[in-house]
Amino acid sequence: MSGGVDSSVAAALLKRDGYEVIGVFMRLGSPDGVEIAESSNSDGKKHKQGCCSVLDAADARKVAGVLDIPLYVLNFQEDFGKVINYFVDEYNRGRTPNPCVRCNDWLKFGKLARYAEAVGADFVASGHYARIGDDPATGEQSLMRGVDHKKDQSYVLFGMTRVTLEHTLLPIGAFEKSVVRQLAQEFKLPTFNKPDSQEICFVPNQDYAGLVKRRSPENFREGELVDSAGKVVGSHEGHQQFTIGQRKGVGVAFGYPIYVVDIDPASNRVTIGERSALMKTKLRAKQINLLSSRARDAHDLKCVAKIRYNSPPASASLNVVGDDEIEVTFDEPQTAITAGQAVVCFDGDIVLGGGWIEEAIE
Repeated sequence: MSGGVDSSVAAALLKRDGYEVIGVFMRLGSPDGVEIAESSNSDGKKHKQGCCSVLDAADARKVAGVLDIPLYVLNFQEDFGKVINYFVDEYNRGRTPNPCVRCNDWLKFGKLARYAEAVGADFVASGHYARIGDDPATGEQSLMRGVDHKKDQSYVLFGMTRVTLEHTLLPIGAFEKSVVRQLAQEFKLPTFNKPDSQEICFVPNQDYAGLVKRRSPENFREGELVDSAGKVVGSHEGHQQFTIGQRKGVGVAFGYPIYVVDIDPASNRVTIGERSALMKTKLRAKQINLLSSRARDAHDLKCVAKIRYNSPPASASLNVVGDDEIEVTFDEPQTAITAGQAVVCFDGDIVLGGGWIEEAIE
């Protein structure tokens, strides 16, 4: 229970349906001096950009009181520090990380799942907009997209194991967000009108490069900005300030739109060019997790794939090319396929699986 409306309603629905519900709040803290980012709303109150702030803990306690369920606070500060370290390390490697997926894999459906097993709980439940149902093609239990495709979060859950999947409940995945808020009012939950969490919780003012620099100043050094022909056109203070596809804040003007098209951490060189240089049709991914048996020996398996959380699904083919490697080939070129992001493949609403992008290969 993060203190938001979604997990609050998830708990209320489970209680209504007769489950014995144990509320758990993950205390993430501020490891190694990282301040959990907060912002002020128009009412002057502080609200965290992500989940699990001090204010969120107070809201979770209020909801637990309304529902008459116990609430336990678990200290995940050390584990959360690993998520932040991963975030910093990826930027230093010239990649663009997705800490929300890692947080789900390592904490919510990793350590928390082990805690649930230790206390004798049958399931871990969360307020994610995703579903668990049977794949009509195989009959096996599958992770599925949420009914509200605008809020769907199945992408960030692709890394859960099949064992975890079988012990997971996603109570709000069958509802639109507007209905969830209505249910919160019907249940008289104090979080019914709480704003949605936004952005990454541990990055103050969304200054990613600033966080990385504070955590690893020795990795920041001046480097060259070059065009697609290799001509030096400017300089930068650290490649960690850039991500593939970035247009704003590049630091030079050509009189037409230019984008970051390549980052070489070894030479500390950042290449800029036109949008056409970002268009690729194929990618290679490792650290794969194939949830569907249909995907485990895939050869030209037709699917749709997402290369980032907010990107629309695009028609593609999936191939397994090694024990821990897949290739995804798109029917049409995609913009800014980015190393460090996840690629997730779907058949309709069924999550087939995915992996972590290594490179765009053509």
